[in-house]
Amino acid sequence: MSTFSMYTASIPVFKQILGAQLALLEKAEAHVAEKKIDPQALLQYRLYPDMLNFTRQIQIACDFAKGAAARLGGQDVPSYEDNETSFAELKARIEKTLHFIESVPRSAIEGSEGRAITTGSGEKTKHFMGAVYLFHYALPHFYFHATTAYDILRHNGIEIGKKDFIGNY
Repeated sequence: MSTFSMYTASIPVFKQILGAQLALLEKAEAHVAEKKIDPQALLQYRLYPDMLNFTRQIQIACDFAKGAAARLGGQDVPSYEDNETSFAELKARIEKTLHFIESVPRSAIEGSEGRAITTGSGEKTKHFMGAVYLFHYALPHFYFHATTAYDILRHNGIEIGKKDFIGNY
């Protein structure tokens, strides 16, 4: 008989995909250097005018990873400034996020499936129980933004594939 683990369902997943995002940023950085493209053209690229740009996609993916780790672990969510303007700064944000999520003790996350979780404020306040928060809110949003960042890179000619998105596991 196996036991369900909120930690295993969250932290390793975030680490895997964020690690892959670091490798994607390396490939994007090499691509713009090789093709002599202004990095801002890629960092500010949007798939459609009403969508967020590449930089925001990475920032928000990090926000969902750190937010989920903190909320599930009963900790305050660290605040980041959203001021990254380069590949190096985005990589640093991912590394800072990885460092934070690795710092949340497994013991604080285990058993959080029944923990009351609140996000947002005012009219945007949402209330969840831990498992619903993770599986129906945090993970879908995390994957959406990580996938959109990948799609922007792929659309712009960076030679990447599904294996690059999934990373090492």
